[in-house]
Amino acid sequence: MINPVHLRTLVEVTRLGSFAAAASRLGYTASAVSQQMSALERDTGVDLFQRSARSIHPTEAALVMTRHAAKVLTDIEALMAAASRTHDATSQELRLGIFPSLATYVLPLILRNPAWKKLGIDLRVSVAEPAQTIQGLRTGGELDVALVYQVGQSGLAWPHTVNRQWIGDDEFRVVLPAAWGFRADAKVAADHLSDMPWIVHHPGTSDATVIERLFASCNLHPRVVAYSDDFHASLEMTASGLGAALVPELALRHRPAGVVVLDVPEIRLARNVFALLINDKQTARVQLFVELLADTLHSLGAARKD
Repeated sequence: MINPVHLRTLVEVTRLGSFAAAASRLGYTASAVSQQMSALERDTGVDLFQRSARSIHPTEAALVMTRHAAKVLTDIEALMAAASRTHDATSQELRLGIFPSLATYVLPLILRNPAWKKLGIDLRVSVAEPAQTIQGLRTGGELDVALVYQVGQSGLAWPHTVNRQWIGDDEFRVVLPAAWGFRADAKVAADHLSDMPWIVHHPGTSDATVIERLFASCNLHPRVVAYSDDFHASLEMTASGLGAALVPELALRHRPAGVVVLDVPEIRLARNVFALLINDKQTARVQLFVELLADTLHSLGAARKD
């Protein structure tokens, strides 16, 4: 299935003449735009661009549209113009439940994206933890879409009448106080962190149970100095030297000075992000929004790896 968001990106690439320029216009990284165009070529089975053999990097390629791509672009622009006229006349209300870090670091990027303004959606937002937003789906109409995360088999349950779509993963990372003297590229095994003070989730929470099992499997038995379910509070306490913490990458986007992020090979854990959609509310506009959300989250991951 062709992703409509990729078609919009194609329009900007061809108008502006490069992946980098389109990325700047749309709020993506150049590598994310390159990946979108490669995916579009795979989905259509057509080479849309002739890339210069002299290019140093694929995201800096000198692009020449193929004849087929030019015809596709003309058709796309006509369809988008028609859709724009329709959106001007009508709009759809979308009642969205979203968890805090996604609302803080991903939703604003979407709202600033020119593609968002073309969707014709009137957004109503409720920021809450997954268990609460799922209740909004259960109680008969408070929400149309819930954006939730799950860590392992964390015990979340949702009505069988909703459609679940995977959006992406938010990887956990180990963070230490910079004052402890570790370098970000230090090779540290999980069991070496046992004797250090740790900031962890409150016992009994679903995340805490999964993390405790992971730590035990790594022979990491933390010496707990604080309990916190708020990642920003955990980061600030880590920066102040109180202890180490396990924090997802979204929360690290604006981490305070004074923390070091480590890659500990044995500690591999992610929050799996899903969209839960009421079936009779799942219109084409809502699906485009979900795809835009997935692309934005992927772009943030690509930016971290560049």
